[in-house]
Amino acid sequence: MEKNTEKNINEKKPAKDRQKDKQLRKEKLDLVLEAGRGTFRHFITGIIGIVFANLSAYCIPLITSFTIDYVLLDYAEADYQGGMTVAPWVERILASVGGKAFLTKHLYIMGIILILMTVVNAVSIYLRRSEVAKGSELFAYNLRTRLYDHLENVPYDYHKHIISGDIIQRCTSDLDTIRRFVQSQLLEIVRTVVMVLIAATIMFSLNTKLALCSVIMMPFLSVASYVYGRKAKHYFTESDEAEGALSAAIQENAAGMRVVRAFGQQRSELDSFTEKNRDYREKATRLNNVMAYFWGVSDAFGYIQIGISLCLSIVMVIKKQISVGELLVFSSYTSMLVWPVRQLGRILADLEKAGVSLGRINEILKVPVESEPGRALEPEIKGSVEFKNVGFGYEDGQEVLSDISFTAKPGETVAILGSTGSGKSSLVQLLQRLYTVREGEILIDGVNINDIERHHLRRNIGIVLQEPFLYSKTILENIRIVQPDSPVEEVYEAASVASVHDVIMSFEKGYDTVVGEKGVTLSGGQKQRVAIARMLMQHAPIIILDDSMSAVDTETDAAIRDALSARRDGCTTFIISHRITTLCRADKILVLDGGRLVQMGTHEQLLREDGLYKRIADIQNLLEDELKNDETAIGAPDAAEAGKGAI
Repeated sequence: MEKNTEKNINEKKPAKDRQKDKQLRKEKLDLVLEAGRGTFRHFITGIIGIVFANLSAYCIPLITSFTIDYVLLDYAEADYQGGMTVAPWVERILASVGGKAFLTKHLYIMGIILILMTVVNAVSIYLRRSEVAKGSELFAYNLRTRLYDHLENVPYDYHKHIISGDIIQRCTSDLDTIRRFVQSQLLEIVRTVVMVLIAATIMFSLNTKLALCSVIMMPFLSVASYVYGRKAKHYFTESDEAEGALSAAIQENAAGMRVVRAFGQQRSELDSFTEKNRDYREKATRLNNVMAYFWGVSDAFGYIQIGISLCLSIVMVIKKQISVGELLVFSSYTSMLVWPVRQLGRILADLEKAGVSLGRINEILKVPVESEPGRALEPEIKGSVEFKNVGFGYEDGQEVLSDISFTAKPGETVAILGSTGSGKSSLVQLLQRLYTVREGEILIDGVNINDIERHHLRRNIGIVLQEPFLYSKTILENIRIVQPDSPVEEVYEAASVASVHDVIMSFEKGYDTVVGEKGVTLSGGQKQRVAIARMLMQHAPIIILDDSMSAVDTETDAAIRDALSARRDGCTTFIISHRITTLCRADKILVLDGGRLVQMGTHEQLLREDGLYKRIADIQNLLEDELKNDETAIGAPDAAEAGKGAI
């Protein structure tokens, strides 16, 4: 019933969907061919090894049968109706060395020939496996390299919406599934075809009736293999998706363990994980049940076929219709024929599984990479920045920035203030061309940033984010990751400017201290200051501090800004902050509200205007005054007590 329903669904599939499936198959084939570059010589050598391995394997029963029938037993003079016939060229060779009498006297020759065939078989199998292993590893290497390179060059927005656990699943488990299929199953198809052709040719040339009986179950076994392969595809897809969700849950929980502990959500997270784990278990169990059913049925078919062939062969030997040697040949060949055909089901199932994994990887590779919309120039960048009527919105139609216009001269400091969601971070991300403007243009030293090669542009714009990412390496390696060969003294200088040198030296291992994943072993302020030091090593003419001193105290904030002002040497600086004390010394302050530039000027100019900037400044000043009054009130009783003591 289920099979008929599936068939009807496929028949009713719209032409558009069928065309889509055809296009997907073509994309997968193109991906395989591209990843297979440089591997074909290994697979061709492996095919040669398969042919020689199969020929030598089939020669061993023939040689054994020949030894029994023509050397040990005189079947040529026996009264039986069949028997193996020796090819004329073999008879001529035997006659030239003395015929049957010579072989009977020197029986060890047949043993030597059997040993040689076994050696040829072993060498051929080694050649096949080693070459296929080299080819499959090179195939996986090519695919892995392309996948990683592609992920490095897809648009920034793509990484904001993906689930990292699922991406890891595709780059590891799915890719390994493809590698295992290429290594273990791809050439098994060739091996199965070669074995069937050789065995069928020899068996039918010896005895047609017995050969037909020896393959009577093969159609049933082939159909079972095909049905299993088709059926398993659906369960493989379900299992892979469930495993991806499970991997994502593990990755997210590991990354957010501090949040889980802080809010006491261990039980809730365990329940969520248990649900995903149960779903994966159920789907994996269904897949295993289908596999167990197939292996049981196929084993039954295989042993029934061997039993039929063996029983009929014994009867024919008793009736003197075939020789003992022929019985040995047919019993050996039937076994050698059944199991490759049975293996065909596993090959088809693994092919479907590899196809699912290839499709999941292809989904990543289909994502367009960042392109160069302009001339990809590499001009000298001095730091002049101009926004001309810039408008920007995400793909969902949401307007983020509208009609933004301002200029920044080389060496100026531009501060940006605004409420959450006003577009501050989007503005500086447009400057790095992480997103593309929809209206207007952005010029750097008079050149449209769309005409500047993106790597050159980003090398000349340093940025520090509010939540910086640090690698699980030493502090020294993190700071000079942009310039790995830079002198240690330069690292010390950058760390001093970022007011973090003394902190680092207070650690037991100093700059050789290994920070945890994402810098988890450092405090928020320490991470931000290390990130500032790393950015300074870039020596960029334009730097962006995206609320990157929010986790440091006001005194340290001021010290860093003073050091930056003394060091920047004409560097254009963009500072995003909510602290008026951080923004007040900027040459120009931009105030954003609802994606629009509502105010622009110096600190003194904006304080004279009624607007958002003045309101925020008044609120912060009021809070500071209240804090000072509280501190005074707390200290007053102590002063009074001290006065009483003096009297």
